[in-house]
Amino acid sequence: MGKVVTPDEIRHMSLDDLLRLRHEIEEVLLSRREQLRHQIQLISEYASSKGVAHGKIMPRYRSKKDPKLQWSGRGALPRWMRDEMKGTKLKKEDFLISSR
Repeated sequence: MGKVVTPDEIRHMSLDDLLRLRHEIEEVLLSRREQLRHQIQLISEYASSKGVAHGKIMPRYRSKKDPKLQWSGRGALPRWMRDEMKGTKLKKEDFLISSR
């Protein structure tokens, strides 16, 4: 890392020196940006090689009253499932989509 410049030193720098310092800072920031892009690319490649899904998750559960209503099983229990189970002996497993 280069010389540390104090705020007091910056106040007393000439315009040319300030512009030079600004240019040096921009070069460092560009370099860091490239480093970050490279790291993001490596992470992305790692994630895709491990089979991390980037698409839509297939539904695991389907409504008995309306087949259009489906749920992947992630997140909170959907309202339609709660409503259909209310007052019955139905359980979450009763809504599983059978594997073909």
